[in-house]
Amino acid sequence: MKNLLEEVLSGLMRRYRERVPEVGAIVRAMVSEGIIAREEEIENDHIAFRSLGVPFLGIASLEKVFLRLGWVRRDAYHFPAKRLDAYWYAPPEPRYPRIFLSELRVGDLSSRAQELIRKYTGGLSRDPVDLVDPGDAAAIDQFLHSSSWELPTLEDYEALQAESEYAAWVIYNRYYLNHFTISVHNLRPGYNTVASFNEFLETHGFRLNDSGGKIKTSPDGLLLQSSTVAGLVEAGFAGGVKKMIPGSYVEFAERRVLPAFAGWPAERIGREQRREGFEAGNADKIFESTFVSQTGRTD
Repeated sequence: MKNLLEEVLSGLMRRYRERVPEVGAIVRAMVSEGIIAREEEIENDHIAFRSLGVPFLGIASLEKVFLRLGWVRRDAYHFPAKRLDAYWYAPPEPRYPRIFLSELRVGDLSSRAQELIRKYTGGLSRDPVDLVDPGDAAAIDQFLHSSSWELPTLEDYEALQAESEYAAWVIYNRYYLNHFTISVHNLRPGYNTVASFNEFLETHGFRLNDSGGKIKTSPDGLLLQSSTVAGLVEAGFAGGVKKMIPGSYVEFAERRVLPAFAGWPAERIGREQRREGFEAGNADKIFESTFVSQTGRTD
């Protein structure tokens, strides 16, 4: 199981890196600055996927991939303004990333938007995950990077984008990895807070999502997050039409030590002693890393 899990994660990260050049650029900057000696020192806090809440798709389908690999479903989150629901999943071992799965509440959209989404997803008669061999890493990787519906037209993509940028992102990108997350609290002093790491990133020219402030902080003050602005990628739509659209991005998380363990020496602090889970208020703003309000900024 361990080899299977690692092969799936490796496939996800390989394709994600190919599409998000900022990942490699950030790693190179970290090595150049002496923050790390090699990429393997980075802890991946979590990875995230987006989906559409329709029959045979959405969280109910996508989570099967990861439940079979040993992740365990934990807390639910709701985002009324963005019409989204989500869960996070704890990994089988602490060295693996948490997973955050979200889905669009399609029934909350206008009848026109629902019609457009059904146009592409309505032909499914069974859950596509059930056709994937759960013991074949290559088959799982192929599933996560292929589509269960036809390539959308640019007209339909833009119509969805006008109502829900999340919907437009998913209708084109499907289950493509939305982001991975660097755990900054495990970096060396001077870079081990979101505030100091943000400063490092901006010094090196990386643009940060400033929705709700560049640092998103949970009410208890124990989970701080930030993210880059998604880069634009050339998307090929039905009929050969091309357009630059938002792709994926990189996130950064600082999980502070829980009050009960505040006096513990650093070498005894692990995941169990730090703030766990997620925060809806933080995630709500992180979602906007792919929104035009961020990707279209001119600063």
